[in-house]
Amino acid sequence: MAKAKARRRVRDTWKEKSWYTIKTPVNFEDKEIGETPAKDPELLIGRGVEVTMRELTGDFSKQYIKLRFEIDNVAGNVANTKFTGHKTTTDYVRSMIRRGTSRIDASAIVKTKDDRKLKLQVLAVTIRRAKSSQQRYMRKTIEDLLVEAAAERSFDDLVKVCVNGKLASEIYHNAKKIYPLKRVEIIKSKVIK
Repeated sequence: MAKAKARRRVRDTWKEKSWYTIKTPVNFEDKEIGETPAKDPELLIGRGVEVTMRELTGDFSKQYIKLRFEIDNVAGNVANTKFTGHKTTTDYVRSMIRRGTSRIDASAIVKTKDDRKLKLQVLAVTIRRAKSSQQRYMRKTIEDLLVEAAAERSFDDLVKVCVNGKLASEIYHNAKKIYPLKRVEIIKSKVIK
């Protein structure tokens, strides 16, 4: 005769979780960017959050910039974050490049005034197709400008000018003397620990 199986009671783990409000760092005006559930506040540390610049500032023209934050401490039911990098969307990058233009990618690991390291990737688009020697010289110039700009700024200032486009504008005005440029954009940044 078969034994009747004892029914196991299923525990609802969802009810055991608490909700935590995620806030940006102080240099991004300590704004609320979302909520996340967790059973234990320690499990939140290291969790990544991605938010667009439009959601943060309300400026629709900056929709293509995605900022990445990482939760680094929890106080009560507020999870505080730190900036880990940003990137632009691929469709925005593709929209800048046309036939008959040259795409010049330059990247540099830069050190700020307060000894923090960032890896910055810059995209420069020329008006007409450039020779490879001109592209090499442009790439070298952009890398030098990045290192120089980072050395004279603090980490918070450098992040601010990278994200809002002021550093890209500085690079554009200095690099266009070498070859006519259509656009310069910092397409990616990453904080190096």
